Amino acid sequence: MPTTWASADPTVATVDSAGLVRGRAQGVVTIEATAGLLAARITVAVEPAVLLGAGDIASCTSSGDEATAALLDTLPGVVFTAGDNAYPDGSTSDYSGCYNSSWGRHKPRTRPAPGNHEYYSAGAAPYYAYFGALAGDSGKGYYSYTIGTWHIISLNSNIPATPGSPQEQWLRADLAGHPARCTLAYWHHPRFSSGSEHGSTPATQPLWQALYDAGADVVVSGHEHDYERFAPQTAAGALDTARGIREFVAGTGGMSHYAFGPPIANSEVRDNTTFGVLQLTLKPGGYDWRFIPVAGGAFSDAGSGSCH
Repeated sequence: MPTTWASADPTVATVDSAGLVRGRAQGVVTIEATAGLLAARITVAVEPAVLLGAGDIASCTSSGDEATAALLDTLPGVVFTAGDNAYPDGSTSDYSGCYNSSWGRHKPRTRPAPGNHEYYSAGAAPYYAYFGALAGDSGKGYYSYTIGTWHIISLNSNIPATPGSPQEQWLRADLAGHPARCTLAYWHHPRFSSGSEHGSTPATQPLWQALYDAGADVVVSGHEHDYERFAPQTAAGALDTARGIREFVAGTGGMSHYAFGPPIANSEVRDNTTFGVLQLTLKPGGYDWRFIPVAGGAFSDAGSGSCH
């Protein structure tokens, strides 16, 4: 006799014909299974969808990654990396000897992105070997997945992103195939940055443009070893509170700190004194952000935004 499944509140959680429950928003919901005259109910508590992480992370010459990994030890959610995960060269020994003992504790729940230091090893091969399927197709470095009601995209700013490039075409097709209300992307080199070490990366503008055209909401990057939050803006850097994308630079994983230059347009918050992780609580129609400092860190940042 077939079993029929039903959720008392599909806005909190849905259930499919096989009985697989998918959370959509924080709350409590009753799931009912019916087979003929028999019925059973179970109450399910759905925790908020959380994405958290940073870039510019692990080095055997620094203890900063141990401090940020200690934060992850206490925080639930999917972990992202924004590149430059293992210094100095993203080599096999850098991953096994430096990254694995800190952030590697959370490898099963990590969805990474590569940085330029990964490519100091030919083709970033040790990065792809270490993370395996968690990093998407080997050699590409771009992929997408879902957290709650959000579509999440990990991109590779170390390979061509020009209009018409394989990555840019894939991104536009992926966005068209996943018309979620809320979309977030992350990659290593920031489109916008007030940092004096590297600054903004115009080469990533086509990625931002594709995301903007699709109504995406948030971009996270690293590369500059600091924290910076921007107001929503276009790919060209014009303030756009209606359809713009908010960028966070979170190169705060533990390697080192870089200096800032003069603040560029639309920069709202900057700090280059504190290691920590960026926590994003992803809701059906918006998000909360919180920069969580390591023990003893004095800087923090928090707020919320709505999806387009």
